[in-house]
Amino acid sequence: MKHRILGGTGMSVSEYALGTMMFGAMGNTDHDESVHMIHTALDAGINLVDTADVYSGGESEVIVGKALKGRRDDIVLATKFGLAMGEDPNRGGGSARWIRRAVEDSLRRLDTDHIDLYQMHRPDPHTDIDETLGALSDLIRAGKVRAVGGSFFSPEEIVRAQWTAERRSHHRFRTEQPPYSILTRGVESRVLPTAQRYGMGVLTFGPLNSGWLSGRADPTAGHRSAGAGAKMFDLSRPGVQAKADAVRELTALAAEAGLPLPHLATAFVRAHPAVTAVLIGPRRPEQLTDLLAAADVELGDDILDRIDEIVPPGVDVNPGDFYIDPTPPITDKRLRRR
Repeated sequence: MKHRILGGTGMSVSEYALGTMMFGAMGNTDHDESVHMIHTALDAGINLVDTADVYSGGESEVIVGKALKGRRDDIVLATKFGLAMGEDPNRGGGSARWIRRAVEDSLRRLDTDHIDLYQMHRPDPHTDIDETLGALSDLIRAGKVRAVGGSFFSPEEIVRAQWTAERRSHHRFRTEQPPYSILTRGVESRVLPTAQRYGMGVLTFGPLNSGWLSGRADPTAGHRSAGAGAKMFDLSRPGVQAKADAVRELTALAAEAGLPLPHLATAFVRAHPAVTAVLIGPRRPEQLTDLLAAADVELGDDILDRIDEIVPPGVDVNPGDFYIDPTPPITDKRLRRR
């Protein structure tokens, strides 16, 4: 497994990272099996494990903590804060008050005395980024956190955070974690170049686009998504139908290249020069085994060019893909009415 330096931190991380969102009530409820999967990933050469406090209400962090016993010093451990951890509006966001509580909760669940990469799960429009970065800098100085990063930040939010850190002498975000796949290439236009400009590491998630690139005969059938997530698989929506058409072409291309579609999909993400590591998020052992087999797959320019013909660079095939509202902030009435 190849390694890259994570955003100037000096920490060397594997090009594949293990995402653990599916460990716990949100996915695999068998703790022993989940722990075994983490060990399998580590034995295969993965040294970056990513989780979050909100995953299964903290259960994922507990599972990761169990799995890392006796192996903690060999692992770059990443977790996240910021999404709501209950109905209390103060149990979430980027306030110093919550960050100080959230990090202690995560350290306890992970059964460790430090976190290597502490990431803000989403931007918080209600908290000054100066407040957030100040609190995170205190954690670094206290030795509880080694580096900090963001997730799902827009280019403008990345720039604002970098400028604020420089002007206020805070520790800056060293990483960004955006969604990125063959079907969701919008980050190529501004997010990835902005991260590169600031020397940030990039940890991408969703390389299989919620199962669309998993190689299933019908990606829309039998999917676990319900409620708001169901719109990602509703073929009556033009963007979803466009994805289905693209997947058919990508499946044919993968077969022509002699690759399973998931291997083509993960290798595509790894090929971008801005990407430090690709987060894979298996739920079952067989999914992990299959994805690990693609760790050394490299795509030639001819295949990458063919992918560009199917999904042009910088394009999200279905703009409504993501589970956060993609509409511009100006639609918030508070920004345009008294």
